[in-house]
Amino acid sequence: MIRRWCLRVAVVLTLAHQLSDPGLTAAERAETTTVDVQLLAFNDFHGTLEPRTGSNGRIADMDAGGVEYLASHLRRLRESSRNTIIVSAGDNVGASPLLSAMFHDEPTIEALGEAGLQVSAVGNHELDEGWAELVRLQKGGCHPTDGCQDGTPFNGAPFQYLAANILLDPRLADAASLRRLGIPRDRPRHMLPAATVRTVAGIKIGFIGLTLRGAPQIVSPAGIRGLIFQDEAIAANLEARRLRQLGVRTIVVLIHEGGIPRGDDVNGCEGVTGPIVDLAKRMSDTIDVVVSGHTHQAYNCRIGSKLVTSAASYSRLITEIALTIDRGSGRVLTKSARNLVVTHDAPRSADESALIAHYEPFAHTLGSKVVGSITAPLVREPNANGESGLGDLVADAMLEAARTRVPGGAALAFWNPGGIRSDLIGTSGSPPRDVTYEEVFDVLPFGNQLVVRTMTGDALLQVLEQQFDNPDQGRRKMLQVSSGFTYRYDEKRPAGRRIDPASVTIDGRPLVPTARFRVATSDFVWSGGDGFSAATIATDPVGVAVDVEILLDYLRTHVPVSPGPLNRIQRQSD
Repeated sequence: MIRRWCLRVAVVLTLAHQLSDPGLTAAERAETTTVDVQLLAFNDFHGTLEPRTGSNGRIADMDAGGVEYLASHLRRLRESSRNTIIVSAGDNVGASPLLSAMFHDEPTIEALGEAGLQVSAVGNHELDEGWAELVRLQKGGCHPTDGCQDGTPFNGAPFQYLAANILLDPRLADAASLRRLGIPRDRPRHMLPAATVRTVAGIKIGFIGLTLRGAPQIVSPAGIRGLIFQDEAIAANLEARRLRQLGVRTIVVLIHEGGIPRGDDVNGCEGVTGPIVDLAKRMSDTIDVVVSGHTHQAYNCRIGSKLVTSAASYSRLITEIALTIDRGSGRVLTKSARNLVVTHDAPRSADESALIAHYEPFAHTLGSKVVGSITAPLVREPNANGESGLGDLVADAMLEAARTRVPGGAALAFWNPGGIRSDLIGTSGSPPRDVTYEEVFDVLPFGNQLVVRTMTGDALLQVLEQQFDNPDQGRRKMLQVSSGFTYRYDEKRPAGRRIDPASVTIDGRPLVPTARFRVATSDFVWSGGDGFSAATIATDPVGVAVDVEILLDYLRTHVPVSPGPLNRIQRQSD
């Protein structure tokens, strides 16, 4: 006891001497009582091993992004600080280009581990192939169906995924997946850890991971069977309280939910709106920083006492967060952030280049095959009415497949715009331009199943009305419809009455509300995805095929494809 007391007194006297030593500068005295910690954050990487093309590969007028440059910038920033932790707000995988997606995003997991990622939230796209696949990506092991396609073992993520507001109820989950992953079929539990504590320079920093509570509306229900999504702020506050009981006083939330700023300044916060604003306000003041994502926007905000950030998407930005922490109490004294562009003037990371080079030969053989041609680019950006040339193409391909592969066919097809992820530009020729497998894969990367079901004309009208009830980042979710299906709408009319029923026609015939139709769309929409709950009452399902394979077949048999007149969806003019 005497020895411990003497040691404690010696430490106190030493610290007091350091603080009072006239030979120390003010900065040196401050350094003995505080610790500077650097967090480097990004979000919505989406398998961007190589830089994206078009606007998705730029910030303002600068080329940006790609894992080779991301890793290089992270390394430079890490070298500038002794105490650095690299984090992500989720959607590291899913909706990925072919180079990553054809290997079930194993290359992305390996690349982000190589780049130094340590902790990540779970995004909705981490669940694209189901919760069991996400657990495999965390733990490692070959894919249960495709194996290890590159001939090497997959060791799993070297970083930790966190999901504080997702519970797994094994009693409701797929029994085969539970057996394969060694999960007992007993009580509800966290699918992945809720939080983790990292210690730097003797300071404990707690990280809490959250997924947007609305994830079930935008992922395939089959893949999340057995999952329970809880309120984000409630889960965050519960974990923050638990962390404080463990002596943690610096707390960071990583959340896959976000906001939308009004301006274009990547470090601005002008007029920011969206779910993140209310969530940040509802979170405990013991939480210091909220790293967000999902909306693919860039902002740097103060919401109440919290620093709230987002770094756009596709690795084009890194958020550098600077924390000054009191060494004695472990509390944050100052905090600031800035979004930095992942420019291409930095050298490429040799390690990441080697990883890409390893996977490219396997992907190139399939991805470079020409599968069709187009007379002009087909883009997913809709016109003022909500219709796009690429949307028309996808819907037409789905209708043709339903009519040729299903007895009785289908009267119409529609497709949710969020499932169309990239423009179809073509690679060579002028005109027509060749279209490759990789380009088509990038258009429909989710692997959704086309399903034909029966619904009434009245139910179809309800689905069309729901396009205006579920805006995506302030925009309507206009379903892309097949040839022969037309209608008119007026946004100024009351909710539930925006569609003019008399204007709806199928192959030139007026819609009869009581009539029954065979309709083709994705299993995602039939399950109520994107908020189209009216679609769930449809009956008599018949599966057709995977969406990308249908589009590939359509392009092979319709050579070349030309953009249409965009006259299927009409808006009431002022």
